Amino acid sequence: MFKVGEFRVGLLKRVLISTAAFAVVGTAAQAADQPTLGARNVKIITVDGLKFRDLDRDGKLSPYEDWRLSPDRRAADLAARMTLEEKAGEMMHGTLPAVGGMVPGRGQGYDLEKLKPLILERHVTTFITRLAGDPAWLAEQNNAVQAVAEQGRLGVPATISTDPRHHFQFVAGASVAGGGFSQWPEATGLAAIGDPALVRRFGDIARQEYRAVGIHQALSPMADLATEPRWSRISGTFGEDPEQVGVLVKAYIQGFQGGATGLASNGVSAVVKHWVGYGASAKGFDGHNSYGRYAVFPAGQFDLHVKPFDQAFAAGVVGVMPTYAILKDLSLDGQPLEQVGSGFSRRLLTDQLRVKHGFKGIVISDWAITNDCSAICRNGFPPGVKPNFEGLSTAWGVEDLAKVDRYAKGVNAGLDQFGGVEDTAELVAAVKAGKIAPARIDDAARRILAIKFQQGLFENPYVDPKAASEVVGAKAFVAEGRAAQSAALTLLENRNGLLPLKPAGRRVWLKGVSPAVARAHGLVPVEDLAQADLAIIRTSTPFQTLHPNFIFGTLQHEGDLSFHDGAADYEAIKAASAKVPTIVSVYLDRPAILTNVRDKASALIGDFGAGDDAFLDALTGVAPPRGKLPFELPSSMAAVEAQAEDAPHDSKDPLYPIHFGLNY
Repeated sequence: MFKVGEFRVGLLKRVLISTAAFAVVGTAAQAADQPTLGARNVKIITVDGLKFRDLDRDGKLSPYEDWRLSPDRRAADLAARMTLEEKAGEMMHGTLPAVGGMVPGRGQGYDLEKLKPLILERHVTTFITRLAGDPAWLAEQNNAVQAVAEQGRLGVPATISTDPRHHFQFVAGASVAGGGFSQWPEATGLAAIGDPALVRRFGDIARQEYRAVGIHQALSPMADLATEPRWSRISGTFGEDPEQVGVLVKAYIQGFQGGATGLASNGVSAVVKHWVGYGASAKGFDGHNSYGRYAVFPAGQFDLHVKPFDQAFAAGVVGVMPTYAILKDLSLDGQPLEQVGSGFSRRLLTDQLRVKHGFKGIVISDWAITNDCSAICRNGFPPGVKPNFEGLSTAWGVEDLAKVDRYAKGVNAGLDQFGGVEDTAELVAAVKAGKIAPARIDDAARRILAIKFQQGLFENPYVDPKAASEVVGAKAFVAEGRAAQSAALTLLENRNGLLPLKPAGRRVWLKGVSPAVARAHGLVPVEDLAQADLAIIRTSTPFQTLHPNFIFGTLQHEGDLSFHDGAADYEAIKAASAKVPTIVSVYLDRPAILTNVRDKASALIGDFGAGDDAFLDALTGVAPPRGKLPFELPSSMAAVEAQAEDAPHDSKDPLYPIHFGLNY
């Protein structure tokens, strides 16, 4: 077991100081009770010698403005003051619009003119950000969002969420480019290290970096089991061992939320996903796509996929996101499930999640489940048309319902908030038509608002850009991330004790490795293989693009996991290994089949996200690899095709079993 103490470089103090751009109040005498207030568009009032933001601008202290009251009481008071339209706005989880950029929300900065009607007219106050860039700039951008939100009738602050942005893999719609944040191995890499204390430490660092730039919610972790090796989203999971996944999910949530059993005031609310069974996707095809809308359970292991979520609930996770998938032909308690996506299943969201497992937080749908599903959504783009995000919908099983009825079905199933949409009018129409009880809307609004109060956003939603520059990407955080990258590397073969390298003067032929970084580690890069006495090749798990007419079919890795003749990297491995000892490292975003690579590699390494510096630190013994496989590596595609999508590590004669890994 890897000891977290080896990573600790010191914990930075995080102090977010209000700037002159907005009012700051509070005295030393009141410091124990008086929170720092931030205001740009509302006045500060004084009651009993204490300061409060007058968010509704009536010159009086309303209960929801009174920070001395509990979050639940304040949320109840605020919800009672809201119109139906305002409460419907709380139930939308929109996208912060950006200037430029193909993917919604990515670009050169937020488009405030497009944002204003979303907040001030549709009353949406929860948004995902897809911006990446300089931390101070990102903080300023998020402050601008809060300044718009403060202009609303009741001054409800914005909750800003994000997909993971601390890792290496980037897929639009599932993760965000890192920008200036500290960089860590994928979740599978943290699982390879296997230390819950380290995972909690990572979460704590990410919490500080997120809050420093004004991000309040993490659309993570994934508690899905990676039981289907062809599935494209494995790198976001903690592997396929149910016990280990649960332990690490719990640690992740505790680190992000800042508390052992719940959300601290300076925490980032976590949304565990995807409830439930997403990792059992049929043939590994992903639920973003109509052709991947089913999860299957041929081995009858549904309960195993539920198990890690219980650890999330024990950690007091704030949110749960249901899977896109239809759980094909599954029966629970002797009754077949309705064949709809999990976000529309009352059996899964109310009977199972709320009643059986006692979850009391918010339930947030995955993205675009209420959108209309056109012929493009169902069948992909026609020949000659480049796929894009136009018409994206994941309304599996309810494609033929009217949009208003999709909203009604989702709310009545147990959803509190809808991801990726801002259709408040349809939700309001569903209530007015009697399709949703008003009390259900009140319940959802109170849950969502209580989290904002818990995080202190009603007192000060603003952050200090200068402090953001000091916290995000701090040297100590970067060093800990780099050490984790090295440790997560998993040594599979080390013939004749080739590793660790003694680099002085070694002439090395490189593929996929920076020559400058190699020189910095004492190696001598050469361009001609004939001049080398060693080769180092970094490659990735092979994949196919089987559905090029679907946008996510073009973005995600599907199909064959094995190396084939004619592929450039495999040809390089064959050529190099025929002449010199060859070190091969394979980035395992999915479990590669290495049967015809193992015999050619003098040293073979499983990579779960490491920069060249961390990689060569490991090869030279500065920071030795310590990883153990979080999933098995199959021996053939025939074995993959024969295994059950829902059963962990069940392929016949795996080349490397789960938890395998060598040490120097």
